[in-house]
Amino acid sequence: MLNVSRQTWLEILAEAWGSYPNEACGVLVARPEIDSPIVRFEPIVNAADSSRVFTLDPMGYMKAERRADDEGLAIVGVVHSHTHTAAYPSPTDVDEATKPLVPPTWHWAIVSLAWGFPELRSFRVTPGTGDTMTAAGIVEERVWLS
Repeated sequence: MLNVSRQTWLEILAEAWGSYPNEACGVLVARPEIDSPIVRFEPIVNAADSSRVFTLDPMGYMKAERRADDEGLAIVGVVHSHTHTAAYPSPTDVDEATKPLVPPTWHWAIVSLAWGFPELRSFRVTPGTGDTMTAAGIVEERVWLS
């Protein structure tokens, strides 16, 4: 379950609309225990500068990770927006989510802006073998706004 405060949701939404028509991205920070409530969203520049894909700026990611470590927290997921498609992992998202250094416990939260109103969904994505989209485990998790 992804547990975010309404304030955090509003920050994510502001970043998504503020980056439009490009995809927005950032990380979710929480205590390192699985399913801990999200402490904050940290926007990170989309280094791809694209309306179709996102790449977390490496320096922005390192700064967010260092800040979290200094506070005894951890990056527990990534958020990005889809400007043209539904809030569901694309093949590119699945490729990124299943890289060897990405923890399978991460939340993959997606905000879709495709229909003019925001939709937030979150997934856990685990690696598989063979064709990415059919072999990877994509499991939607409940999003709880507190």
